[in-house]
Amino acid sequence: MKIRRDIVLMAAGGLLLAGSLFLMTFNCMEETLADRQATETVQVLTQQIIPELSDKTNTETTAKQIQSVSVKDESYIGVLDISTLGLSLPVMDNWSYPKLKKAPCRYSGSFLTDDMIIAGHNYKRHFGLLKQLKQGDLITFTDVDGFVYSYQVVTVETLASSDMQDMRFENPGLTLFTCTYGGNSRVAVRCERESS
Repeated sequence: MKIRRDIVLMAAGGLLLAGSLFLMTFNCMEETLADRQATETVQVLTQQIIPELSDKTNTETTAKQIQSVSVKDESYIGVLDISTLGLSLPVMDNWSYPKLKKAPCRYSGSFLTDDMIIAGHNYKRHFGLLKQLKQGDLITFTDVDGFVYSYQVVTVETLASSDMQDMRFENPGLTLFTCTYGGNSRVAVRCERESS
């Protein structure tokens, strides 16, 4: 009887181990695919944006609404560069859980009104390393018209996962956020817009 119970427990342990290995492999493959898609999209967006660039600054914009560009049937509003983390990521015009698996998304607000919030998945090549940012780190956002908006990190906070109303930043600028592994909390990076 004891031998049978031991065999059942060992088999159950083996199944749990196999299941966790499968899940880890699936997550790694999903992350690799997301990184590749984001890199390809940045290249396409950059090819469309760079011809428009001619030392434009964020004070020259006169657009009343956010413009977007379609790449592979998805709408993007620009490219987010976080040089400290070596990241250059496309930003989708609005968010959904399936879209987060491809690229960071505009959760709410706008770069035109200095209240943009961008959500990203916690993949390492997306927003998984946000907590490593420090006060003063530079972040830029280039819209699809070629205007560059520069921000400096002010704070890096950890918030409860249900604390969405606290995502808004009192100062004009930008907020980036992602879930921690396990989803128990969120990392929020608050950035102030640099004066031109």
